[in-house]
Amino acid sequence: MTRIIAGRAGSLVLDVPGSGTRPTSDRVRESLFGALESADLLRGAAVLDLYAGSGALGLEAASRGAASVDLVERAGAAAAVVRRNVAKVARAIGEDAALRVHATAVKAFLHGASGSFDLVFIDPPYDIGEAELTAALQSLTPLLAPAATVIVERASRSARPTLPDGLVHVRDKRYGDTALWWLRAGEPPVDGQPVAESQSR
Repeated sequence: MTRIIAGRAGSLVLDVPGSGTRPTSDRVRESLFGALESADLLRGAAVLDLYAGSGALGLEAASRGAASVDLVERAGAAAAVVRRNVAKVARAIGEDAALRVHATAVKAFLHGASGSFDLVFIDPPYDIGEAELTAALQSLTPLLAPAATVIVERASRSARPTLPDGLVHVRDKRYGDTALWWLRAGEPPVDGQPVAESQSR
């Protein structure tokens, strides 16, 4: 069962696509969003949820105070599930956030998008190629607000994402077979080292 963990839509149960997606576990989302709230990265944020699946990441952000959430999901059945979940969350939070579903491929969305995003979730299927992930990061970078945060979820065995100019590695955390890579829009430090030491557990 996938649910909204906290915020105005807290405890709301979300629908999950029958196949082809990999919902982020409640344990991982609880840790992630606790860290995001501690850093005050949710309130009033423009959020982008790529490879949205059920939409749980973007909708958790909406529940906790994001100003807008764009959810991108190519698979038709999954996009229909996202729309149902958006309707549920919208009823719970009212008009506090603009929630938009884009039933299109990530590549197409990024090439046609405008505006800027403060927080981006990238949670592709584990079998996505590294080249596709790198291309998505390259296309995303011009759409990021200054000092925007990007969270990439991958299998723990995956290599560190290859970053384009304009994105720097902040830290990474591991939860069993899941790894979260924290990235930030900006220039790398002069010494070329990560902004903060990697963390794992």
